Amino acid sequence: MRLRRKEVALTQEQVAEHADLHTNYVSSVERGERNVSLHNIAQIAAALRVKPSELVAAIDHLSPSG
Repeated sequence: MRLRRKEVALTQEQVAEHADLHTNYVSSVERGERNVSLHNIAQIAAALRVKPSELVAAIDHLSPSG
């Protein structure tokens, strides 16, 4: 998520604003400290201009079991 955010030149604050989420929440998600609902995945993906499935695939790729 951080890589994509930087690719599209957005701050965490901007992602949070576009996704209608709190900045602290976006920061926690980016650090892997929060579970994310499907609704919020869709909101964050839209803010990052990617499909939700692409965002989930990137997360799955980085997980210890993936």
